[in-house]
Amino acid sequence: MTGRPTPHPSPVTRPFWAACARHELTIQRCGGCSSAVFYPRPVCPVCGSSRLDWVAATGRGTLYSYTVARRATHRRLADRVPYVIAIVELDEGPRLTSTVIGTDPADLAIGVRLQVDFEDDETVSFPVFRVAS
Repeated sequence: MTGRPTPHPSPVTRPFWAACARHELTIQRCGGCSSAVFYPRPVCPVCGSSRLDWVAATGRGTLYSYTVARRATHRRLADRVPYVIAIVELDEGPRLTSTVIGTDPADLAIGVRLQVDFEDDETVSFPVFRVAS
């Protein structure tokens, strides 16, 4: 087996994955209270409105938390060890879990600025992050 574990998009998450395929990072914006929302969901977690629209995110954020996986968290990730599992706080506010690539994990620190990138794998494009230059 090669590649990563692949997501199974639902009607709620399908727009997110379609944007990733175009190498665009999107989040939801609530039409009721203007909150930025991520992970994709059918109702706003702040006000309960179902008026959620998809909007482009800047793709910039801050490393909020991370860990270095020295043992694969899934058998399809064994060839990537060690890798960084990160929580990225987007400039728009929401946090998302991703990976940080292209840098030595020893050089990372909480608060470092990150920029989204995409890795294409078989049938899906995954949002990943790199240290911003």
